[in-house]
Amino acid sequence: MHPQSPTDPAHDPAHDRATPVAPRRQIGVLVFDGVEELDAVGPWEVLSHWTQTCPEDGWDAFCLSADGAPVVGAKSLVLGAHHSFDDAPPLDVLVHPGGPGTRPMLLDPDHLGWVRSLRDSVPLMTSVCTGSLVYAAAGLLTGRRATTHWASLNLLSELDPTIITDVAARFVDDGDVITSAGVSAGIDMALHLVARLTGVERAREVRRYLQYDPMPPI
Repeated sequence: MHPQSPTDPAHDPAHDRATPVAPRRQIGVLVFDGVEELDAVGPWEVLSHWTQTCPEDGWDAFCLSADGAPVVGAKSLVLGAHHSFDDAPPLDVLVHPGGPGTRPMLLDPDHLGWVRSLRDSVPLMTSVCTGSLVYAAAGLLTGRRATTHWASLNLLSELDPTIITDVAARFVDDGDVITSAGVSAGIDMALHLVARLTGVERAREVRRYLQYDPMPPI
């Protein structure tokens, strides 16, 4: 039996068209000088393990810095970046860590402007620790529920008195903005993010791999 020719009346051209491939969605983890290392690396471990071992879920994760160059964290760890602000692919999720390096950002019109510009295009903005202070300074948290590192809760309220602070939560999901408490709480937030984006079972798989089951020894 001979294959049908494209000119055969019985030939269906629909069979020649490739099945459209959905674009992969992108999660960017911000790094900057003075970033609290675990604020960035904790969520990165969760998100990179998930996206690299489960590519069928359709998500990618990468790190970005303002100019694409490596940065020096608060404890002197050097962290690389895959992209700069200018060459990063369009984001679906931003993870903004905290650390001492966020303090200058509160008065940096360029950085605050960048955050505001993303708010208009990025469906889900997340933060770890004092990253939420930057969101507050940029006006993203007005009238919303949020949290931050316990030592910065007062400053969060000072930056925007309309914020409804949750002093006990490990993270606060307020729809299109998720904020977490300090440092290690970013891991909880990232696991919640996986559950929200792909389901609880996938998040449990990631948690089991990481052996994340906090039982403080002291």
